[in-house]
Amino acid sequence: MASGGDGVREVLEKARAEGRTALTAPEGRKVCEAYGIATPGEGLAASADEAVRLAEEIGFPVVLKIVSPDILHKTEAGGVVVGPRTAQDVRAAYEQIMTSARAYDAEASIDGVQVQKMVGGGHEVIIGAVTDPTFGKVVAFGLGGVLVEVLKDVTFRLAPLTGEEALGMLDDVRSAELLRGVRGAEGVHREALAGMIERVGALVSDFPEIAEIDLNPVFADASGATAADVRILLDLDPAPPRRRIPPEEILSSMNRVFKPRAVAVIGASAETGKIGNSVMRNLIDGGYRGRVFPINPKATEIMGLPAYPSISAVPYDVDVAVFAIPAKFVAAALEEVGAAGVAGAVMIPSGFAETGNVAGQDEILEIARRHGVRILGPNIYGYYYTPENLCATFCTPYDVKGSVALTSQSGGIGMAILGFSRTTKMGVSAIVGVGNKADIDEDDLLTFFEQDDNTRCVAMHMEDLKDGRGFVEVARRVSRTKPVIVLKAGRTAMGARAAGSHTGALAGDDKVYDDILRQAGVVRAPGLNDMLEYARSLPMMPTPKGENVVIITGAGGSGVLLSDACVDNGLSLMEIPPDLDEAFRAFIPPFGAAGNPIDITGGEPPSTYANTVRLGLTDERIHALVLGYWHTIVTPPMVFAELIARVVAEERAKGNDKPVVASLAGDTEVEDACDYLFEHGVVAYPYTTEKPVAVLGAKYRWARAAGLLQG
Repeated sequence: MASGGDGVREVLEKARAEGRTALTAPEGRKVCEAYGIATPGEGLAASADEAVRLAEEIGFPVVLKIVSPDILHKTEAGGVVVGPRTAQDVRAAYEQIMTSARAYDAEASIDGVQVQKMVGGGHEVIIGAVTDPTFGKVVAFGLGGVLVEVLKDVTFRLAPLTGEEALGMLDDVRSAELLRGVRGAEGVHREALAGMIERVGALVSDFPEIAEIDLNPVFADASGATAADVRILLDLDPAPPRRRIPPEEILSSMNRVFKPRAVAVIGASAETGKIGNSVMRNLIDGGYRGRVFPINPKATEIMGLPAYPSISAVPYDVDVAVFAIPAKFVAAALEEVGAAGVAGAVMIPSGFAETGNVAGQDEILEIARRHGVRILGPNIYGYYYTPENLCATFCTPYDVKGSVALTSQSGGIGMAILGFSRTTKMGVSAIVGVGNKADIDEDDLLTFFEQDDNTRCVAMHMEDLKDGRGFVEVARRVSRTKPVIVLKAGRTAMGARAAGSHTGALAGDDKVYDDILRQAGVVRAPGLNDMLEYARSLPMMPTPKGENVVIITGAGGSGVLLSDACVDNGLSLMEIPPDLDEAFRAFIPPFGAAGNPIDITGGEPPSTYANTVRLGLTDERIHALVLGYWHTIVTPPMVFAELIARVVAEERAKGNDKPVVASLAGDTEVEDACDYLFEHGVVAYPYTTEKPVAVLGAKYRWARAAGLLQG
């Protein structure tokens, strides 16, 4: 808490005693002063004579504003006059404001009129904070005036934030160049402006009952920053902090869930077409090596295994219970599961919160917490962990093992993940449905996958986050060593906002998710196929050591499109130095083009591709290669694929390990060539220049966030 925190507490308690949910302007100024947030000189006048005296002390021109706990929208009430330059002007403005305010609300309690030094010049910006339903306290910064009203040029961070993060916000708006100074204009005092952002973050973190703060406008120039107007809204009964489970406790449960010694199927069935039958069949046929206990009071044997009337009758410790019974029977069965000491309950049944049965979902959550059982679901297709051959789903298992863990909140998306994995031969370590997320959510799963040696990349489809702040905390840690890819569905308003707040209105869209997930080092995918392709490609691509990207293409048109794609994905096309330009020219025909893209032309033999790609891999100044191939008789698609795969493998064996992506244009033969390249560690796509570069861009976004790039 800042040294002036006691003064802030005094202001807030006064508002609480009076039952107010907003501070007056003088109270807002007092709060700002306590946290070192600069505001113009001002005073409160109770008469026209006092207003004149204050204006003369402060210095003309001034701004006059009504001060009333009952009038929040001062301009709407005619309660603001800007620019009086004489005593006579101030007197007239005072009388005008008082008359307008009484006409607006005859019953309003009026404290007086605020007389404030008029500030301006430099750049007009907005700084604020809101209480977001997903992420809690969020700080906003944007360019003011038209830029914030129309373009919504604004960026967000979690509060509190560091000075470095606050400075980063200045560079994160589209109009950042204006703040640096353009066409001879002075730039802003960056440290002063970032300091104000940082102090706002500290203020709302120290005092959770401050629901929103709006500094608008803030005038920033080369000498500093001043908040011309302050608006603070309160929630005097803020929500308590979310329940957090310690990481070691999460791991203890998750290890039993993903590596169970025994699984019980509640509602196991011998009847084909039943979910309880599919789960049993997948556990057995999938090769799970632990014990499987079918639970069904009407059967003595299912699929060759003894059946038990209830889990309490099982003469063995069970780690996971998979529920395949109707929702109305779940609570009673969960009581028995909890009493048996089971670690995880996999809730396949629907019919809970997703259908409006919130009470039923709350009931099973209460039972689970009372017994220390972690719930996965309800309303899911199950989960699959390939290192254990554990397929506890009603989907068809398959035998492609790998290093990618995928989660989805939707059953349909889960099926798409299965199909994509099978078609592309993308190896997975896990596929997990999270459904309603009554208990286990992305935070828990990330905590497990972080320490899971079988997982090198995590991709998550989500429609919401229960605890955005908790997710960021874990994702920020995991993404330093493993890419975390997120497909966030539902690009709509995230919750109700106070209609009159600029900061609140700006925060009411997907931009908050976008900025804060990026802050956590997460790679956000724009669509389902993008998420799957990123998950497929990022683990097999080497991490680049720097930003220099070089395009080598056999078609000038492809080179132009690939260049555009690089710019769109935030990649830096290398300025080729003279010696490297000369080295490339030694391998390409005179009518080709060096520079970047390097156009080797379409009629060149395989050796030209081999020589130029090898040079790109061996020169330490080049950090990644983008290849553009087009189908020719001289170098057919599979010849190109085998050649590139061989050159890349040879150079990687020598330590020249760089990401290489390829775009192949041609007849249908390029499809098999792309498959071959993928199988040999080169990301390649037919008929598109955008997709391979987008995948490379995703790798770069992760590498930057993880701090893995040099320089």
